[in-house]
Amino acid sequence: MSDGAPGQNLPVGFGFRPYRGDEDHDPMAAVRLGCAERDRADPHSVVEGIPTAAEIAEASAKLEEPSRNQMLVVHDGAVIGYTTIRWWQERDDTWLYLHRGYLLPQHRRQGIGSAMLSWAEARIRQLVIQHGTARTAVIGANAMASEKEATALLLTAGYRRVFSLVELKLGDLPQLPELGSELPSGIRTGPIGTSHYRAAWRTVVDSYADNGFTRKWTFQDFIDSADPACWRAAWNGQDMVGVALCSIRRHHPTVGEVEELSVRTDHRRRGIGRVLLLEGLRSLREQGATTARLYTGTANPHRAYDLYESVGFRRLNEYVRYRKPLA
Repeated sequence: MSDGAPGQNLPVGFGFRPYRGDEDHDPMAAVRLGCAERDRADPHSVVEGIPTAAEIAEASAKLEEPSRNQMLVVHDGAVIGYTTIRWWQERDDTWLYLHRGYLLPQHRRQGIGSAMLSWAEARIRQLVIQHGTARTAVIGANAMASEKEATALLLTAGYRRVFSLVELKLGDLPQLPELGSELPSGIRTGPIGTSHYRAAWRTVVDSYADNGFTRKWTFQDFIDSADPACWRAAWNGQDMVGVALCSIRRHHPTVGEVEELSVRTDHRRRGIGRVLLLEGLRSLREQGATTARLYTGTANPHRAYDLYESVGFRRLNEYVRYRKPLA
């Protein structure tokens, strides 16, 4: 057992145990693979795919105190599920404590999922006390729209849907449409060099100024994840007015991702976003990608779907974000 593990809530023969490191990565990957068909998980999703043991090892290494914030469920010694907790601060100073659980389908509807959720909430309350964040903390949970059992569990436990992401796929990069329009007078595009990093970061951050539920993204975060081979920007004179940040998926080298497409408010509806998107996609193709993915919010304040679908993207799964007050 571990801090906050409600073992008494589990059926006989089941138990909780803390994450132990390398020995758990293969069993955890097996859980994710075992959930895939029932939950209609997409192995190439850029939101939430089906990770390998190596990818789970990488993600676990980034957790703070993984042995205390990652709990496994075992049955007769075998791992049948697990829950992970992570947290971050959002732009409005909200501290989001997010838990995400996975349970093999044959062990669902026995109260195990509820016990996993209870453990996660208890552990989050401990963390909030330790961090002194009670004034602005909130509990979060994720589920794909296709995860029917997880969705029902969260709604029954008092979580409410606050927003969702929809993933889109472009299935054939070699068949990209032509640009079809010229850039507005005075606008030019080109690659993003290191001297442009701060302007590119600011362009993206400013594009989320009116969006809720947005994680704080520092310039150091931007630097740490910089992969500029397929990045493109637009300038009006010396001022950067838009960016397309695209990259090749490290574990799936034929899959490209449009991580960000941002155009400054005063330059929208001028065709700049479409040109940047197509230039970014062509860069992905040159780097070996045959397909591309991206995701966008369902609120869609800037008619993003229209743009993406105009170049051939089609909608896939929906990824729902839930929240619950701490009290």
